[in-house]
Amino acid sequence: MIDPVLRPLWHMGALHPFEQVLTLLLAFGPFVVLGLVVRARRREDAAEEERQALARDEARPDVSG
Repeated sequence: MIDPVLRPLWHMGALHPFEQVLTLLLAFGPFVVLGLVVRARRREDAAEEERQALARDEARPDVSG
């Protein structure tokens, strides 16, 4: 049998729908936010690299002819 002290930890009943939603948000929300931040930073870094490449191309003298 389960120890009476541990019984509340073993089973506290079914979760209500809003509790299920909150649990999912708490479980997966930080990963979603992290993914959005990483995506935004990668876009910013790519845009910065593009600007630097354009600046290098403009600063390079045309010696082709």
